[in-house]
Amino acid sequence: MRILKGTGPAVHRSILHSHAVLHSRARPQSPYNVKAFSRRVIDWQKVHGRHGLPWQGTRDPYRLWLSEIMLQQTQVATVVPFYERFLARFPDVAALAEADADEVMRLWSGLGYYARARNLHGAARRVVEAHGGRFPLAIEAVADLPGIGRSTAAAIVAFATGEPHAILDGNVKRVLARHAGVEGAVDGAAVLARLWDVAQSRLPRRDVEAYTQGLMDLGATLCTRSAPDCERCPVRADCVAWREGLTDELPGRKAARVVKLRRAVWLVVLAGSKVLLEKRPAPGIWGGLWSFPEFAEGTDPGGACAGLGIVPTTIGPLPVLTHAFTHFTLEAMPFRVGVRRATLSASEIERRWIALGEAQESALPAPVKRLLAALAPEASRSGAARAGTGAGSRFAPRRR
Repeated sequence: MRILKGTGPAVHRSILHSHAVLHSRARPQSPYNVKAFSRRVIDWQKVHGRHGLPWQGTRDPYRLWLSEIMLQQTQVATVVPFYERFLARFPDVAALAEADADEVMRLWSGLGYYARARNLHGAARRVVEAHGGRFPLAIEAVADLPGIGRSTAAAIVAFATGEPHAILDGNVKRVLARHAGVEGAVDGAAVLARLWDVAQSRLPRRDVEAYTQGLMDLGATLCTRSAPDCERCPVRADCVAWREGLTDELPGRKAARVVKLRRAVWLVVLAGSKVLLEKRPAPGIWGGLWSFPEFAEGTDPGGACAGLGIVPTTIGPLPVLTHAFTHFTLEAMPFRVGVRRATLSASEIERRWIALGEAQESALPAPVKRLLAALAPEASRSGAARAGTGAGSRFAPRRR
């Protein structure tokens, strides 16, 4: 709420007017306007929306589900090649349910937000166990699967059946908050409840798929967070944000988070052309993927090697690696460790040696792949000599 300076009736009238405007913006539209809104979105989508995407033109709930999960917090251009590779390997829910977790993570590697892949695999197994391998189409059953929330479930069922179900992903929140003039941070409970009411009230009876896709497309292409292209928007005429010059203010911003910095020590242990990796625990960052043995900030690399049961011939620092996550930034100090033989001591942590040439096709986080790609050429040239003599190099890859 804005705090107004001054006193007197004029100020009181101004405050009352502000409240009246806020409540008027939040009122549901009349049935005529609702129909007009949805019709304009549908007509615009059919001509100007996104078409020809590999998950469009199907009512297969498995394919729709896969696309919706991959598209969470990820752009379409990034998703397309991952979607096509994943679908080629796992053409139906039964194939995904039967898959090894490592293979699922390998095909997901590079797409980020890896909890999505773990939930996808777990949901596939539940579909087989609880629904006989047939993906459910009741929205409550869909929303009950791991990794699927209310909006994602609604999108899957709407696209698969044509039934009218309201969605509210990030793009749609922005479109509806601006058009209806819903103020406040979009992560607030009251604002979310109001946006759900708006989304539900505007559902058309027909052309639900085009309408749902149209809302997504509007938010992704015209009604963007910054510099929205209002001139080409099909619902501009009665948009509160456009009419009142509030496109920069709506929707309200989420409370800013303090980005935390986390530091760690990585051991990049090389034996010839093989590197030692360990499986990260799930849940957790990069859970289920393979990465370098990691230790707390300030850990002595020599002592860490002893804990792994390896005897290093060389230890040398590599450039610091920084990687941003949603809630924190990781600053890793990698140390290249040369060893004579690829041996391992007994450990509860799952570890294994892989060839550097296989790293790019393995279930590794993107930063780990990039570091190993920089090391691979040098290791290939001198791997045989290093494995036989114990000689090591202090090669450090360029920063990228």
